[in-house]
Amino acid sequence: MPSRTPHRFRRTAALLTAAAVCLALAGCSSSESSSATPATPSASSGRGGAASGPGEPAGSAGSARPSRTGEADRPGPVHVSIPSIGVRSTLMELGLNADGTVEVPPAEKGMTAGWYTGGSLPGTPGPAVLIGHNDTRFGRAVFHDLKDIREGAEVLVRDGAGTTLRFTVTGKETVSKKAFPTRRVYGPTKGSTLRLITCDGEFDAEGHPVDNLIVYGALA
Repeated sequence: MPSRTPHRFRRTAALLTAAAVCLALAGCSSSESSSATPATPSASSGRGGAASGPGEPAGSAGSARPSRTGEADRPGPVHVSIPSIGVRSTLMELGLNADGTVEVPPAEKGMTAGWYTGGSLPGTPGPAVLIGHNDTRFGRAVFHDLKDIREGAEVLVRDGAGTTLRFTVTGKETVSKKAFPTRRVYGPTKGSTLRLITCDGEFDAEGHPVDNLIVYGALA
């Protein structure tokens, strides 16, 4: 039987390369016209401006996602809840924009988080990435209180078949968007892991948050 390692390596390498390219376009915008959204998601200016983002996924990039080992018959995630900070949200599918940047939920759906279909399915080996806004021009958004999450907290992810997976928070960090830890977030993991990402930190001269908050979790 041929080894599957080369295929897995190529997929991981391609993902990391795409993420690295996206990082060069990082920026949260307080302007409606901005569409540059990175692998580190634009979550909002927090100053009443609009979050950068191209809007809801057109045709959902997840529909074109290549089948992976163990994923062919598994439904995607449809809901996330974090009891300790009061988060309950359906999940929209997020793919890539035409320019290769990662989609984020549209500002008008700020209370809805998204699952990046270029990552892993929750419950399969590798990192599943959920992206949500902190604030938008419409006000408080789904991951507004993500900064308050503690190690050991439970994150529940339900798939389309009704199966709920329980992840435990293993850590969190705030990082500069200019030094986003691409490999740590998107790199391969032996077990099923979870990353929650939103914007954080001070604002630059254009009203963009300069940091990202990353929460790490592992399947319990």
